[in-house]
Amino acid sequence: MGSAKYRYRLFTLSVGFVLMAISLAISPPAPAQTANVEGATEAADRPDPTDSEPLDPDKPLTEFPDFGVDWPDLDASVQSEPQEVEETPRDLEMDRRLAEEEIAEIEDDEIRQEAEAELEEGVAANFQPSDPLAERRYKIGFAGLPGGLDTKFNERFQALSALVEYKGEEANFAQIRRRAEADRELVERLLRIEGYYDAIVRNSFASGSGTDIAVTIAITAGPQYQLDAITLRGLEQTDGDDAEKFRNAFGLESGETINSDQISEAEARLNREMTENGYAFAETAEPELTVDHAERDGDLDIVATPGEKYVFGSILLDNTELFGPDHAALIARFDAGDLYQQSDVEDLRRALIATGLVSTVGLTPVASEVEPGVVDIAADVTPAPLRTISGALGYGTGEGLRSEVSWEHRNFFPPEGLIRLTGVLATQEQSGSITYRRNNFRRRDNVLNGQVALSNIDNSAFEARTFSVSGSLERQSNLIFQKKWNWSAGFELLASQERDLDGNIQTTSRDTFFIGALPLTLSYDGSDDLLDPTHGFRLSARFSPEASLQSGSFFYARSQLDGSAYFPVSEKIVLAGRARIGSIVGAGSNRIAPSRRLYSGGGGSVRGFGFQRIGPRDVNNDPAGGRSLVEFSLEARVRLDIFGGNFGVVPFIDAGNVYSETLPDFTGMRFGTGLGVRYYSDFGPIRVDLGTPINPQPGDSRIAVYVSLGQAF
Repeated sequence: MGSAKYRYRLFTLSVGFVLMAISLAISPPAPAQTANVEGATEAADRPDPTDSEPLDPDKPLTEFPDFGVDWPDLDASVQSEPQEVEETPRDLEMDRRLAEEEIAEIEDDEIRQEAEAELEEGVAANFQPSDPLAERRYKIGFAGLPGGLDTKFNERFQALSALVEYKGEEANFAQIRRRAEADRELVERLLRIEGYYDAIVRNSFASGSGTDIAVTIAITAGPQYQLDAITLRGLEQTDGDDAEKFRNAFGLESGETINSDQISEAEARLNREMTENGYAFAETAEPELTVDHAERDGDLDIVATPGEKYVFGSILLDNTELFGPDHAALIARFDAGDLYQQSDVEDLRRALIATGLVSTVGLTPVASEVEPGVVDIAADVTPAPLRTISGALGYGTGEGLRSEVSWEHRNFFPPEGLIRLTGVLATQEQSGSITYRRNNFRRRDNVLNGQVALSNIDNSAFEARTFSVSGSLERQSNLIFQKKWNWSAGFELLASQERDLDGNIQTTSRDTFFIGALPLTLSYDGSDDLLDPTHGFRLSARFSPEASLQSGSFFYARSQLDGSAYFPVSEKIVLAGRARIGSIVGAGSNRIAPSRRLYSGGGGSVRGFGFQRIGPRDVNNDPAGGRSLVEFSLEARVRLDIFGGNFGVVPFIDAGNVYSETLPDFTGMRFGTGLGVRYYSDFGPIRVDLGTPINPQPGDSRIAVYVSLGQAF
């Protein structure tokens, strides 16, 4: 430590000597001190100054021969500006190079790094703006940053940097230097995370554009240290070949670069592998890394405490207000006697949250006091509010105003028996319904639904006054669990009085239809997100055999196929496409109730056109519906780097048509195009689409607006 500081002092003293020589050239020297015996003798022969006459301040100064510089004229007026002194940057640079050469010869790494840091601090201090107290802005740059750094380096620097945090604010030079020094230490720590234990980080300052100051963080990275010996102690206490399995799961090997993130990830893999193989109480101590600067490597030592191996026992639930332990066991994906797995416990926690009945869930493994090798799960649940009153008010082009209010109780019939009352008052619809829903019916993820509804619908396509009773058993995705396979099987019974066009006399009349249906759906979701997919695809099929009693009985079948795919072009752009084809076989359009025919157009169909406005028209230019349809959509979802990256734009083009025949012939396609805006909230994107028809039919509006939660498809 002493030699490093000593060498730095040599550098500062040599700079001071240059400055002192400059000052001697313009000012007289102080009286010389005695330096040898001969000088001391000469001084003794001189008269005692105390015996001389009193000093006369007006007496002329004694001349010093051969000094070469005249005494200043004390009677002359004071100069208005200071005299310029010629600097010697060549000598300063030479001193710095000499100091760097001396520091490079230091063998001790720690001492050498400290000396280099002190040297750089002294050099950086030489920069001074013209007005150090002036408030000004600054720019940040790096020099010598090693390639191949993990993206986390920049993320952490941006999040923790003092320079970045206050970059938009003006500061004086002293404040900027303090922030830069804090960032220098931060960069050193971040480089150590990636194995650069010899890195030297220096700050330099220079004049930037205008009055800005350019702050450069210069890095001499040095070599990346590597792992040498890796010791995982305690694994020998595990059963069978578990120790070898856990070492393989740990993953790190000797010779790999020392990376703190990778070590933490390896430790997490080890813990996860132990708790996934029955070791319910396994844990590891904090990793210890011993770095050898001479060899430029490090030894890693981790102590694991796996404990005993367990199987699942019972679920213990103190608060049975919402449901009992039997229902919790029904939801769980494990049975008593199964090997303990932490992932099963986490899955149960999420499933309990998905019921909507609890706000928080704590699940703690507890070793059974009765049965050795058995661990029970103690569940601590906090009930959530069970009743909700909600309302919605909106407007849609072609649909008019719409208001909806609902009340629900999510545990009216425990466990998980929901009752919901809903009323709709809208321009084209007035309805009321009572819905019953029981989640996790008899087994995990099964949902039993039942509904009684009364509605009056009056839109451009048809008028219908309908009473319906329906029920289904389904398995569907939700915002917490996105399932690959979804299905639904149910029934519908309805009595409906509807307006229809008489094909013979081209007039409208009201007919009463009694319809029974057995709808079936099956879908596969291979996308990565329920509301905002960025890659993958989805497929779904719907088939509904129906019987109609109206002037005799007849049967027909409605079917529909949907598919969508998502292709990421870059981190900010996703291309999305959708196709749909539908068909009704077994009856003519004039016999099928208008509300059961196929229609196209609107926000979830062909944007730019009004709701159900595409397809055959009657004599009043109103949509008549058809027996087949086809639709296509293509859009580019572009996320913007504004407002925190929470906004995006979506140019789109849609196409589709409805036909009177049972199979579409792809003629007369209607096209709509437009631009959408997306706000990416925490719970999903909020969609606002503005569309226009490219080839409208008579009576179609030129502009249509659609608003919803989630992407269009």
